[in-house]
Amino acid sequence: MPRLFAGLEIPAEIGQTLANLRGGLPGARWIDPENYHVTLRFIGDIDGVSANEIAYLMSRVERRPFEVAVRGLSSFGGKKPRAVVASVDPSRPLLELQSELERLVRRCGLEPEGRKFTPHVTLARLRDSCDRDVADYLSVRGYFPTKIFTASRFVLFSSRASTGGGPYLVEDSYALCA
Repeated sequence: MPRLFAGLEIPAEIGQTLANLRGGLPGARWIDPENYHVTLRFIGDIDGVSANEIAYLMSRVERRPFEVAVRGLSSFGGKKPRAVVASVDPSRPLLELQSELERLVRRCGLEPEGRKFTPHVTLARLRDSCDRDVADYLSVRGYFPTKIFTASRFVLFSSRASTGGGPYLVEDSYALCA
C-alpha cells in the first residue's frame, strides 16, 4: 500500500537557502533539500483503488497559480520540540486549496485531518533536543529574508512508511492554471 500525501514542491533555489540553515542543533536529523515540501493533506497508507480515486479527484481541481511566502524558522512541540520548520504564510489561495483537498479526500471515505493546517516546510526532525538548544538555534538562524515563489502545481507524493523525511516520489502532478 502506498503512503501518500498532497503537497507543494519547494523550488531548488529556496531549498538551497533553507539548507544553508542546517547544522548546529544537537539531536536534529536534517531533511535533504530535495525532500522539502509543504504538506497540504497527509493521506496515509491506502489501497490502490483509493489511491486512484484520490488521484482522479485531484485532477479535477481548478485553481489559479498563487504566491507562496516562506518566512522565518520556528519549532513544533513546545517544551518537547519535535521539529524545526520554515513558516509559510497562510495565504487565502493556499488555505482554499488545502480545504478543497481536504474535502476531496474525505469524499473518498478517509477520516478528517486531526490537526489544524499550519503551512510549513520541515527542515529537521528532533530527537532528544532540549527546548533551550532549539531556542538558541532559532535565535541565531531563525530569521532570513522572506522567500517567495509561485505555486504553479501541486503534487501527489509517496513515501516509504519506515522513513520519515524522504525520499519522496512524485506520483502525479496537477497544474494550477490561470
